[in-house]
Formats: sequence, C-alpha cells, structure tokens
Amino acid sequence: MPQKLTPPPIPDDYPNSDLYRIRHSLAHIMAQAVLEKFPGAKIAIGPPIDYGFYYDFDLPRPIREEDLADIEARMREIIAEGHTFTRRVVSPDEARELFRDQPYKLELIDDILQRGTDEYGNPLPEGEQPVLTTYKHATFEDLCRGPHVKSTREINPKAFKLMSIAGAYWRGDETKPMLTRIYGTAWRTPKELRQYLNWLEEAKKRDHRRLGKELGLFLFAPDEIGPGIPLFTPKGEILRHLLESYVREVQTRYGFTHVWTGNLVKEDLYAQSGHLQNYADAMFPPMVDGEERYRLKPMNCPSHMTLYKKMGTHSYRELPLRFSEFATLYRYEKKGELHGLTRVRSLTQDDCHIFLMPEQIQEEFALLLRMVQEILGRFGLTDYQVRLSLRDKEGKGKFVNDPEKWDKAEAALRAALDASGLDYTEAYGEAAFYGPKADFMARDTLGREWQLSTIQVDFIQPARLGLTYIGPDGQEHTPVVLHRAILGSTERFLGVLIEHYAGAFPVWLAPVQVVILPVTDRHRAYAREVAAQLRAQGLRAEVDESGDRLGAQIRRAEKQKIPYMLVVGDNEVEKGLVAVRRRPKQDLGTMGLDAFVRRVQADIEAGV
Repeated sequence: MPQKLTPPPIPDDYPNSDLYRIRHSLAHIMAQAVLEKFPGAKIAIGPPIDYGFYYDFDLPRPIREEDLADIEARMREIIAEGHTFTRRVVSPDEARELFRDQPYKLELIDDILQRGTDEYGNPLPEGEQPVLTTYKHATFEDLCRGPHVKSTREINPKAFKLMSIAGAYWRGDETKPMLTRIYGTAWRTPKELRQYLNWLEEAKKRDHRRLGKELGLFLFAPDEIGPGIPLFTPKGEILRHLLESYVREVQTRYGFTHVWTGNLVKEDLYAQSGHLQNYADAMFPPMVDGEERYRLKPMNCPSHMTLYKKMGTHSYRELPLRFSEFATLYRYEKKGELHGLTRVRSLTQDDCHIFLMPEQIQEEFALLLRMVQEILGRFGLTDYQVRLSLRDKEGKGKFVNDPEKWDKAEAALRAALDASGLDYTEAYGEAAFYGPKADFMARDTLGREWQLSTIQVDFIQPARLGLTYIGPDGQEHTPVVLHRAILGSTERFLGVLIEHYAGAFPVWLAPVQVVILPVTDRHRAYAREVAAQLRAQGLRAEVDESGDRLGAQIRRAEKQKIPYMLVVGDNEVEKGLVAVRRRPKQDLGTMGLDAFVRRVQADIEAGV
C-alpha cells in the first residue's frame, strides 16, 4: 500500500483553538499590509481555513507574484511591532460611517442586520441576535466577530507564508465582481510550516491532472468538446474498465442485478420526482421535441423507479430488489468549479437503488456497509469517517416538506448506524432534498478527506412516483428506496486513486503490467514472442519498440510507473529466460516465463 505522508494535524476543536486565532489574525494583518501597498483597494472577507487563511480584495491593478514578497515582509514588521487586537461593539450608524468607502463591508452590514448572518454570510446560531463588532490592531479595523490573538507577538513570524493568488467571485456569484484572493498558510512553529510545505509539495507531485497527462490516461479538449468532459485514452479506458469490472463483480456477489436506463429523460418525470424543483440549476438546459421537453440525465433514481414500476406487480417476497447501473450522467457544474476528474460535467456513477420494506432497512444497511468496507479496503482506503447528513433543523431550504416521512427516514438511518457500531458525526443541512444519507469520508495517503461512498434513505420519491408492492397482508404498500454509490463516480474515484497511489497502481489495476525491453533490434522478435505469451496468460504486456538504448527504455518505463520490466538480450534469447526488474528499481534476476507469470499472478491475488 502507498506510504502515508500527512500534514500537521488540525485541532479537533479548530474554531476554538490558538491556531485558528493565529490564522484569523494573520488575515487581518495581511489586509493591513495590502491596503498600505494599494491605498485604493476595497476589502471583502478574510476567514481562517483548514490549512491557513485568505482575504479577498478589489484591487486597483492586478497583483503579481512578486508583490507577495513585499506584503509578506510588511506582515512580519507588523507582527514585530506588538500590536494588540481590540474588540468593540458598534451601532449600525457607526459601522456604516467606519466603512463608508468599503462597499463590500456595507453590503455585509446590511446582511448581518437584515438576514441574521455573520460577516461571511453564514446564518447565525439559532436564537442569536445580530450584533456588529469590529477588531482593530495598529491602523486596521475590520468588521469581525473574532476570535483573535491578544497581541501580534503571539504569532511566530517564521511560521507563516503567503502561498498563491486566485480569482474569486464576490459571494461566490458569477454575476458579481471578480475579486483577488490571496492565500496564506500559518502554523504555530517553523517546523510545522516546513512539514506542511513538504506535504504540499508531495501533493503537487501527485496531482492527478499532471499525472494523468504524464501517464497518458486522460485529457480535456474544452475548445473542441467542452469544459468538464474528460476524454480517456486507451490506457485510461483500461483503468476505468478494471475499476468498474471489479465493483460489478462484487455487486453481483452481493445480490445486485444490473440494468440500463439510457441518457435522456422527459422533463415531466423530474417534475414528478421533485428533482426539477430542487435540482434544476445542476441540469443542462432542456431539449425540445415538439411539445415534449427532455433532459440529459443528471441522476438515475427516477429512471430506476420507473423501471421498477413498469416491470409489473411486485410481491414482498421479491424484496429487497437491487438495481445497479454504471450510467453516464450530465451535470451543469459552473466552469470555475471544474477541477480535473474530481469535478466534471460528464460523470459515471456506480449507482444503485434498493427497493425494500421499512423493516428491512437495518439488515440491508449492514450488507451495504460490508460492501463499502470491502471495496474501499481493496484500495487501501481504510481510514474513513461516517457523516450522518440530515435536513436543516428547521426543515427549511431545499428539503421536501414532509416532516413525517423525514422523521421516519432519519430515525431508520440513525438506527442502522447505531446497530453497525460505527462512530459517526451529524451534519445538519447536508441531506439530499428527499432524505438523509450516510456519507463515507475517506482519507487518502496524504491525509486528505474525500466524500466517496454514500447510502441514502428515501421515503418520499417512491410515494411521489406511485411505487407499490403487495405485502404479506395482501394489500398495496409503498416501498422504501435506499440510494447507494460506493465509488461516488468513476471519474472522481479515479482522480482520488491516481493521487492516492501517485500513479503507481497495484499490479492488478495497472493499465500496463509488464513492458518488455529488447537490448538491441535483434532481440525485438523474442520480445514480441514474450509479450504474446504473457497476453495469452491474461497479462497486459507491451514491447518498447522505440529502438532507444536500454537505459532510456528503463527510465521511460520507470516514469510510466509500470510494475514490471523484462529485459531481453542474448543470454535471455539463448536460454528462453527474462531478466526481471520490479518497480521501484528492484532487480529480481533472470527466471523462466512460467515462474514470472506465477509471481505476477501472486501479486494480483495479494492486491499489490
């Protein structure tokens, strides 16, 4: 399994920690330094984040990378001056006067007073009344709830660094001004900063977008095909196929049946299911055919439920009935949020919908949990947390208004989680619009958390779409539906895996398992013969036909992270052997082809 490299830990109670206060204070110090350098700048917001802080500015000119060095130097001077952070409560009139030249702050003041939010636009805790407060140090005063350090002397000037510049729409709205966001990182000690920077450098090396290009797995053609639509090369398609075939085999073993429901759906079905009202922003525009409107399919559930309904009358004896489909879906993600394979517009889900009776939920959840553990474990993703995603406490927002069914669904999922013995945290407001879900948040070798698998309980859509089964009492009942995806999406999961393994896939998953390297041209015929024999044994083998010197061939195979290299020269041709090199840079000596095949098959069986 890949070796783990993790950043310094973030405190469990991060918002109440000294590290949070250090980062929040540095955001203010950075804003002071930027305003000194750009006197006409407008300031927006500057929160702490997981690994540092940022601040958004509306600047009179584009900022350059070299400007960061000046800003960082001035920040260290401010820290050394030993300024105290002072909090005060201000009236609305005082606040508007204080920020009369800062339009973004004036908008925030109105939001705080009228909508009951904090300075970042987040709703205030239930029952808390809006209060306008500021924090001031040196010459800089900002609209802020805190918390901050007492004095800048609590900040180690050698334990922070400004990292990058990015564009960010005000309030995340593409119709609003584009601001300049400056990111920084900050830690308690220089040692922690170095640890973080080393981790970040390793993460950059593992970036799946870079490795995908280097390894020849996928590419994007936004001008010709469109943004967010990945194109997989032959090697990339092999990787997809291996991943999906493995999951399909596991699903079949667990009693799932596989279906296919196409790519287009009439818009009326999404209106009936509730998706059109709650999910329209993520759908591509409709295609019109006469009086009918069609949508590219953004999810499978209404199609699977329609299939269940059209298959005829169902008895309770058939349940649970498990439909699974590797379906390509289309979601209208904003261009600014697209990111390699992990955020795309064309994605393939290992989507499953299970039709069952309410009393079967707990047992079925246990089965799904075993599947999640088996599949994620196959990839070494054994470090994960479970998040119980619930509707908003007040039931507001995107959630279907049916409190009775919500209460039943949340109680059923909580009971299933309790019975499983898993530790879990609750997250209000994170449910799907039709029901609560258990999200599996897995950590990769870099300690980063990814939402991968999900199990959702749905009492609402089955009733909306008229699904029934005949119960033991001979009467019609509405089934419950469990929605389940283990990979989440093939594309996203592949992006995670590429970075998790740094492109060095285990033998069973490697697009090319063996490359044969002829020492000279006269050894090429034998190399081709070896490759043919390996392919006949089911291995993915190719010959380096470049004609380059052996050293260049070896370096290329190492860069491609191919698990095995077989060197063939005069000795190997004469004796019918191969000289075996194993990634990384391990010389295993010469052996017969049968012995080599047994070794590779043992690696595949062991999952290494």
